[in-house]
Amino acid sequence: MNNLLKIPSLLLNLVKPKLNHPQVESYGQGNSGLNTEQIQEIMEWLFASLLNAGYVGRSHLIWDLGNQDWKEVTLAGIARNEPVFLYRCNDRTSSPPEHCCWRLMAEHPTFRIYQLEIKKAKAK
Repeated sequence: MNNLLKIPSLLLNLVKPKLNHPQVESYGQGNSGLNTEQIQEIMEWLFASLLNAGYVGRSHLIWDLGNQDWKEVTLAGIARNEPVFLYRCNDRTSSPPEHCCWRLMAEHPTFRIYQLEIKKAKAK
């Protein structure tokens, strides 16, 4: 039943006007344990990376404590073909959704930012 209630909001998202700049939706930021300056630095880096890649539109940034369930956020991003990023606040990342993986973005000096990627199907 909950999935049926989400259909109208998904349809509305499809008809919304497209953005001409990057927009980052943030999840779990208040529990990250980072101070405002650290959060701002990470957000600025992510915006610069998105602009450098020529991406305009919505993306998602999860501030992850590990062992959390981010399935709804990650699957919504995948369904809309929007990039999903994760900042690892502790020693481990939460599990990605099935058939996905977290790819470390080694470009960031903290080695704590990951991008969600769909695993490629193995050829038979």
